[in-house]
Formats: sequence, structure tokens, C-alpha cells
Amino acid sequence: MPKIVNHDQRRLELVDATWRIIARHGIESATMREIAAEAGFANGALKPYFPTKGHLIEFAFGHVFNRTNQRIAKNTTGKVGLAALRAFCQEVLPLDEDRLNEARIVIPFWQKALTDPAKARMHETSMNQWRSLLFGYLGQARARGEVSTAVPDEHLVGNLMCMLLGAQVVAATMPADHFETGLEAQLDAFLALLQPAPPEPV
Repeated sequence: MPKIVNHDQRRLELVDATWRIIARHGIESATMREIAAEAGFANGALKPYFPTKGHLIEFAFGHVFNRTNQRIAKNTTGKVGLAALRAFCQEVLPLDEDRLNEARIVIPFWQKALTDPAKARMHETSMNQWRSLLFGYLGQARARGEVSTAVPDEHLVGNLMCMLLGAQVVAATMPADHFETGLEAQLDAFLALLQPAPPEPV
């Protein structure tokens, strides 16, 4: 009997191989031949799944984005307001090697999106999903009295997005130093600025 191939599993294996090569050596080293070899496949075996390297990078970005969203969903379950907002941010910030590797995938994707309208639309859709979540968490926090700043939520969401994506860039370009940058402390300091001032001592 002919061997039954799980095509979805094979795509994920190829994406994982792409992830490992980019994390170790950068996107320029992630040739189709190197990816096939890393995954243990013949070079021609990639073509039915990803006709070009661009298709593979696009799928890898989608895979990373979905992984991050799965962690966000898991770690925000049962949380609302500022607690949910903080949990969201922790899953995007490059706080460990796994999340740092995710940053190494998405940054090359951003570069490709500059000149590829399809990738640009994919990135815009992804970031709009995150912005929608942040607006929801901020709305909950205001309703609970956890956020009192007069700064509009539009600006706060923009600040948070810049913080999160900027942290990914810094971590990917300065991997030897990024764990010492106190990202969680920076996040907590920002969130503290949104909260009501503590009462004056009597």
C-alpha cells in the first residue's frame, strides 16, 4: 500500500525547519535546499507545499502569529482588565528563547511586507486583531476603575504596540543583552502610569 502522507503535518515540519534555520543563521540562510535538508526531505519535496520561499515565509509568519494567539488565549483565560492586558503583553514580549525565536521570524516577514502587498495585508490584519484585543482589555480596565488616565485609549494602544514590537526588534538584533533589559519591569512601569494614584497617607 502507498504511504499515507499527512500534508498538514508536513507543512508544520517544514515551517519548524524554517524557524530553526532563521533563528540560527538568519533569513538569507533559509534557502529552500537548506530548509528541505533541515526537515529531512528531498529538495523537490517542498514544491507541492510551498512553491517559493516567499510562500514559506508567509506561512511561517501565520504559524508564529497563531502560536502567540494560542498562548494569549490560554494565559488570559479567567483574567479581565489590567490583568488580561498584562498577560497579553507578556506573550508578545521576547521574555524567553522561544519568544525570541518568534521575533526572529516576524522581523524578516516585516521586511518582505514592505514590498509585497499580500504580506502587508496579512500583517495589517494580524496587528488589527491585537489592537482590538488591547482596546477590549483597556475598556474592561476603565470600567473596573483600574485605569484612570485621561490619555485616550487610541494613544495607549499605539504606545503598547510600539513597545511590544520594538522590544522584538531590540531582542532580535541584540540577543546577548535583551534578557537584561527588564522588559517586564518596563511593562509594569507603563501600566502603573495608567492607574489611579494611591491615596495620600492620613
